Amino acid sequence: MERVLSFLRELEQNNNKEWFDGHRKQYVEAKGVFNSLVGKLIEGIAAFDSSVKGLGVNDCTYRIFRDMRFSKDKLPYKTHFGAFVARGGKKSGYSGYYFHIGTGSGDTYPCNHLLASGNYFTEPRVLKILREDIELGGGDFDDIIRNQVDKRMILDSEPALKKVPAGFPSDSPYAEYLKLKNFCLSCEFDDALLLSPDMPETVLEIFRSTKPFIDYVNRAIEFSREETASGLDF
Repeated sequence: MERVLSFLRELEQNNNKEWFDGHRKQYVEAKGVFNSLVGKLIEGIAAFDSSVKGLGVNDCTYRIFRDMRFSKDKLPYKTHFGAFVARGGKKSGYSGYYFHIGTGSGDTYPCNHLLASGNYFTEPRVLKILREDIELGGGDFDDIIRNQVDKRMILDSEPALKKVPAGFPSDSPYAEYLKLKNFCLSCEFDDALLLSPDMPETVLEIFRSTKPFIDYVNRAIEFSREETASGLDF
């Protein structure tokens, strides 16, 4: 991972086309190292989550070129590598497992390295189903968060509503969950873990602990899609 980190840090200091073109060989090498790791992560995740079996590296990784059309930031390249391993691939809309190596500055993500489980956009129909499941589930979601997920992974509390949404009791014991607008677990990690020989195993251990959470969210996504396909509303 040293080559990946070294390339990204140099790119951060020289984020322009001329430098990138002159260092394309280093980019290709760094991308190759990262893609090799992603391949191992896909294989490891598939061992406990069969929904990702058959995915290739290209199904899960992102281009380094930034979309500058609607951004005030006109730097042409991302200063991170990221992969999202999810049922159907990164664009499927299902929740999954995200792995991120970055520089922590001058980029979309204000951290160096990141693990996340879930997704960063939960559709309104899915949110409604999740909230109903949580309120009526007798604490099953709370049990997943408190007792099954690795303690290094934290349920993101932002963005969130200021009040419990209409239709749910304001004094619900699960009020903080009901206020959530996205359902995602995440944790940052440092260079020491990134460069550790045990890093892939550690990452997979953390991801494995979040599978019940992924299943819970994806169940709501599946139900929402079934209702949409049948033409029903709720």
